[in-house]
Amino acid sequence: MKRIILFLLSFLFILRVSAQMEVRTAIEMGPDHYPQEGVPKGEFLGPFDFHSKIIEGTVRQYWLFIPAQYEPSKPASLLVFQDGYRATNPNGSIRAPQVLENLIAKGEIPVTIGIFISPGNLSETYPTNLGSSNPNNRAAEYDAMDDRYARFIIEEMLPTVSKDYNLTSDPEQRAIGGTSSGAIAAFTVAWHYPDYFRKVYSGIGSYVSIGFRPNETPVKLGGQDYPALIRREKIRPIRIFIQDGTNDLSNEWGNWFLANQQMVSAFEYANQNADKNNLSNPRYEFTYVWTDGEHSDKHPGALLPEGLKWLWKSDK
Repeated sequence: MKRIILFLLSFLFILRVSAQMEVRTAIEMGPDHYPQEGVPKGEFLGPFDFHSKIIEGTVRQYWLFIPAQYEPSKPASLLVFQDGYRATNPNGSIRAPQVLENLIAKGEIPVTIGIFISPGNLSETYPTNLGSSNPNNRAAEYDAMDDRYARFIIEEMLPTVSKDYNLTSDPEQRAIGGTSSGAIAAFTVAWHYPDYFRKVYSGIGSYVSIGFRPNETPVKLGGQDYPALIRREKIRPIRIFIQDGTNDLSNEWGNWFLANQQMVSAFEYANQNADKNNLSNPRYEFTYVWTDGEHSDKHPGALLPEGLKWLWKSDK
């Protein structure tokens, strides 16, 4: 009887919390995901193969979006997006190049070059039959908590693109994003190197224990450790847009929706603690959108225009 009462109380508590939480429904792509009349067409280039020296033994592909408004004499803002194949698919759920093209034309974000990068594959040549499947080094790169992937972006990828295009060196004008493990990879880059990237787009982020390796020495951290680190460590000057769905995954690695809520709670705590103690370090700038979605690109892709506009809103 006691167990039944405790179960009912827990169930009622969950219902109360759910009722208080704003959850968006009927999320669909909008006009910014489609070609618009009168909008200047940018260049979409790639795929290009890239062999990393930092992440040895891998090959990956990347694509570039160069807006029509780009002028070589003026440094362009930057968006780096993980899982480049999915992010650039014109028939997919994200369609990031098209979104950039429309938002730039309306003046809702600055002139921004897009770099869309696939995870590495452990091979000499990039497999031609992968399609939308994940390359085999994705988890080792995206879910790791160290700075190796960040160094690949900063020390290898950006200099490669900078040979041909004038990219800004202002971290306030550099955004990085992704979905699922691509989202935690993007956050990890900004976490380790906020002097290079300060804007993050995080959709259905995998802030769970995928990167945790208990049998390794020393024991490596996993994504589930980020909320504790955010609460304890010095605040980074990061601005982050977070999306997740109430029907996201729950499995042996963790509960994705709870993990994203923990991230938001940690940002709130860090800011409140800094204010309470009159700390002079910066505050996290963040917003979040909970939807009724599952673990797919549908909702984070549909919300990409909103997220990018919010990320650059404070710069207007």
